[in-house]
Amino acid sequence: MAKQSKPAALLTMDKEAEIRARGFSAVCGIDEAGRGPLAGPVVAAAVILPEGIVLPGVTDSKKISEKKRELLFDYVKQHALAWGIGTASEAEIDAHNILQATFLAMRRAVDALPRPADFALVDGNRIRGLDIPAECVVGGDGTVLSIAAASILAKVTRDRCMREMAEQYPQYGFDKHKGYGTKAHYAAIEQYGLCPLHRRTFLKKVLKR
Repeated sequence: MAKQSKPAALLTMDKEAEIRARGFSAVCGIDEAGRGPLAGPVVAAAVILPEGIVLPGVTDSKKISEKKRELLFDYVKQHALAWGIGTASEAEIDAHNILQATFLAMRRAVDALPRPADFALVDGNRIRGLDIPAECVVGGDGTVLSIAAASILAKVTRDRCMREMAEQYPQYGFDKHKGYGTKAHYAAIEQYGLCPLHRRTFLKKVLKR
């Protein structure tokens, strides 16, 4: 008999409950997608979930197939108390560097929440520029439910953006690699040069040729 894979453990709201116990009432989880690609924006999402909710299947977006992420995208939005999306363009990435652009996208995601948050749980080890108190959680997209929910919204939003850009710049294959530095992407750059979506600061060696 074939061994069955163990289902992923359900993420809980324990971390959010810990923050609420400190007197905060609207805790949002924040995550981003697209720090590493050679092209396209960096996208962040902020999500406030109802206290004690369980969302089966919601975990780190990198551990979920594209098809399942698309389904969970609507699922998260339907069950969230509030959600917001923020982006920073490739021009802003080149002007400010990717870290600062990521902070900018995160702030815009929080500002886009229709219901204000009073505390943020952020995936990673650094955050700056928010107008509310925040705490970083390394690996939070795999352990904190609201951060995992944000990771799905950010990833799907960015992937959809890159598929749309593929229609405008079909020669680069953005719908396939989403702007990451694959062999096919570098080959397209060699053949066609850079387009407005490319991050010049990520491609300095190519520009020097």
